[in-house]
Amino acid sequence: MSSLKAAQSNEWLRRIMRCFDAAIAMGVSSLVLLLMPHITFSNEYYLFLMVIGGLLLPAVGEFLGLYQPWRGRSLYSMLGAYWLSWLATIVLLSLLLVATQNTANFSRLWMGSASLAVLTTGSAMRAVLYLYLRHLRSKGKNRKRIVVIGREENLSRLAEHLNSMAYAGYSLQNAYIDDDSDHFHRILHKLAQESAFERDFDEIWLTYPLSDGDKVRLVSTSLIGIPVNVRYFPDLSDIRLLNHRMAQVVGLYSLELNYSPLDSGPLRFVKNVEDRLLGGLLFIVFLPVMLLIAALVKWKMGGPVLFKQHRHGIDGKCFRIYKFRTMANHRAKHTQQATHGDPRITPLGALLRRTSLDELPQLYNVLQGRMSLVGPRPHALDHNQYYQGVIQNYMQRHRVKPGMTGWAQVNGYRGNTDTLEQMQKRVEFDLYYIDNWSLGFDLKILAMTLTRGFINYQP
Repeated sequence: MSSLKAAQSNEWLRRIMRCFDAAIAMGVSSLVLLLMPHITFSNEYYLFLMVIGGLLLPAVGEFLGLYQPWRGRSLYSMLGAYWLSWLATIVLLSLLLVATQNTANFSRLWMGSASLAVLTTGSAMRAVLYLYLRHLRSKGKNRKRIVVIGREENLSRLAEHLNSMAYAGYSLQNAYIDDDSDHFHRILHKLAQESAFERDFDEIWLTYPLSDGDKVRLVSTSLIGIPVNVRYFPDLSDIRLLNHRMAQVVGLYSLELNYSPLDSGPLRFVKNVEDRLLGGLLFIVFLPVMLLIAALVKWKMGGPVLFKQHRHGIDGKCFRIYKFRTMANHRAKHTQQATHGDPRITPLGALLRRTSLDELPQLYNVLQGRMSLVGPRPHALDHNQYYQGVIQNYMQRHRVKPGMTGWAQVNGYRGNTDTLEQMQKRVEFDLYYIDNWSLGFDLKILAMTLTRGFINYQP
């Protein structure tokens, strides 16, 4: 749960920084305007341009990686991202003014002065905040906890490097020396089992010689059940030749062994916009249908209308999922999957299940931000507890938000899973989706859902 709190904290910081940049842009440009009393142009035009510029800067910055975590990044790279975002914003505003033929409505002196003032003020404020965070981290605050696994010599080298860069904000929570013994492999297995849903660390770092490629593969596979970043820190300088996504942390190159396109801030932003816009539109379109179904359920089956159950979402966080109730009221200690001819399912419930209309209330989960329109389907809590122990890479499904529909579902892997092989196949399709996500892929799955995803032949 600690890693979840850290992720939520990071998201709030991103939002605060976006608001901060917008406020700087609008506030500084307004102050420059007040210092130029000789300007007699309409203040309405200036107000419009300042608001557009203030909102455009954080939007452009999101796509250019401006709001990626500062931890481990140099001051120059962070300022470079800000300057690039500022330049792109100025270009877009200039194109807007030219396209609308409004350039004559603004003072060139004000535009140039305000632009430079925003750049200077924003850069200075960022530098001050960056140095302040470095100071806090050097004092032991605002730190990320890591678990390091690898050869003894590599562990010592990495620990020394971390100690010399305390301001980067990483703390060594635990270290496991790989001596190829059975004891080490038992520890690794226990770590994977105990850390699937709750853990006291934020990342796992592997440090092996590049010649230990098979060992890295074995260890990373053993840890794939833990939904956190796994970074590989080799000790050779030719690391750029490898075909993995690179990341530079505390001045060292690392390989992100379970990288997904949705780990990218701009792409994650695109998916969030997709969920909010399309999810909101679909909610409005299906609202009359949902009200009609709610009335029928109440009339035919009595209350409650909705079936509510906790499921694991992104990072293993629990949330409450909503469906229209399709079964008679009953109590069960464990989740029992529906079967053909299940006496618990009512006639109306069977119709709702067959047409997938019972899933429509999950549009509200999408608008809450707890689910996506497209993603791995969320399973019952006790099913997750079981399968994470028997399917090696099962928990990687929780690297992204669960979805109302998914790549596995439109390919026929939905509903009841009678065999372990069926669940393995579903996980295989889910992981393919996570590894190959794109906006076009989402739209393709949504289109396929219309033709093959609504009718459900499973119970």
